[in-house]
Amino acid sequence: MTNRTLNLDEPLYHYLLDVSLRESSTLKRLREETAMLANARWQIAPEQGQFMAMLVQLLAPKRIIEVGTFTGYSAICMAQAMPADGKLICCDLVADYNAIAERYWQEAGVSDRIEQRLAPALDTLAQLEREGFAETVDMMFIDADKANYPDYFEQALRLLKPGALLLFDNTLWSGRVLEAEPESEDTRAIQALNAQLKDDARIDLTLLPLGDGLTLCRKR
Repeated sequence: MTNRTLNLDEPLYHYLLDVSLRESSTLKRLREETAMLANARWQIAPEQGQFMAMLVQLLAPKRIIEVGTFTGYSAICMAQAMPADGKLICCDLVADYNAIAERYWQEAGVSDRIEQRLAPALDTLAQLEREGFAETVDMMFIDADKANYPDYFEQALRLLKPGALLLFDNTLWSGRVLEAEPESEDTRAIQALNAQLKDDARIDLTLLPLGDGLTLCRKR
């Protein structure tokens, strides 16, 4: 019995995966291929992808926006769990990994639900607002350049419906959020976001020690 979150050592973490992870062969192969890339650390944990899929199953969102798609693992998790007529808009920059994502989306049978927009994400989100997406989005997942997290938050609030769900990845930042005087702009931005979210009356909030920290915000 414990009254605080467990610290997962390697054996306990692997037990968690052994008894709960239901990863498809497509997702497993995508994760293995991604692990060979120089920036493989951008990949979310498989148990986080499964958790996000369950959130989508529970909420049945028709319109999701993802900021930071990389090789498309989290996009598959969410798109497979969406209603058949749902649409996932993925925002990322032009990069070699875009083709990996599209190849696996095709294999997973979800490419018809996904639209990938390749441009700076703040520009894409502003464009979506101009296209009439304001307060029409059911769910957003943000896992991109950390320095822009506070700006992504404000953009998200304009796009999300009341009651919609917003997720931020990496909000524990491998413990670097504890640095008193961080040199990294990314670390400072995550610290600023976390501090803002704590007292922001526009949202309901919880931060889970899942992966590298996953923050859930419900727009009021």
